[in-house]
Amino acid sequence: MGVLQNKIDFSLLVTAKNANPNGDPLNGNRPRENYDGLGEISDVCIKRKIRNRLQDMHEKIFVQSDDRCDDGFDSLRARADGNEAIKAISKGKNTDRDEYAKTACAEWIDVRSFGQVFAFKGDAVSVGVRGPVSIQQAVSVSPVDIVSMQITKSVNSEGGKEGKASDTMGMKHRVEFGLYVINGSINCQLAEKTGFTDEDAEKIKQALLTLFENDTSSARPDGSMEVCRLYWWKHEGKTPKYSSAKVHRQLVVKLKDGVSRPTSFDDYDVELNELDGLACEKYEDLI
Repeated sequence: MGVLQNKIDFSLLVTAKNANPNGDPLNGNRPRENYDGLGEISDVCIKRKIRNRLQDMHEKIFVQSDDRCDDGFDSLRARADGNEAIKAISKGKNTDRDEYAKTACAEWIDVRSFGQVFAFKGDAVSVGVRGPVSIQQAVSVSPVDIVSMQITKSVNSEGGKEGKASDTMGMKHRVEFGLYVINGSINCQLAEKTGFTDEDAEKIKQALLTLFENDTSSARPDGSMEVCRLYWWKHEGKTPKYSSAKVHRQLVVKLKDGVSRPTSFDDYDVELNELDGLACEKYEDLI
């Protein structure tokens, strides 16, 4: 399948119910929120989940989580050096950066999607790849209520006086309910450089539709995070008639009249305004 010829914009609506969508390590792992009290999920967190889903689809991933490693390499450098084609191209200061990037993009779908910087200690040169898939941080439609719960351990970590006792206190945080909007785009000009295809775009779409499959944890129990709707706009050509900002503004999500404290997706009205000459695939029957 050929390189992507039509720019794509997308918006994804997801809910969190009694879950921690994305903890902030600088704030005791509390769910992220901005100064207006709106919940946030970082773009890095979203890309991590997309990578995991692509990996579940048996795609080759360069930036793998340690607990999901499927090729035996324990670092990014080891994974890059383990590719014979890339190893042959790497020749100190004489490394062909373009050929290096082209080879990496052909090998790993996350590199040709999101881009990657190949800069390792001791290397004479670094190689940067800009990817066509850009994702904004998710922001909740309404302010979120964060509940904190104190917990205790039930067993000693280690024996002796230095070990923490079984009654060591800890904290666990969750969002009672939040509806988050994730906006993103796929750029044709950058797709040409990385070799990103229409088939790759379909894989990204499927990853978004199943974003929270195999993503269970203590902070996000099964069923606590849910994909509700996906809107996928495909422009007529490489250079769009409408900007991504204008396209994303056509999706209007607001609380229903009389609802002050939302507890489910049904507490919101979702309206999609049409733009002339711009087709939109709607995935609305997901819940």
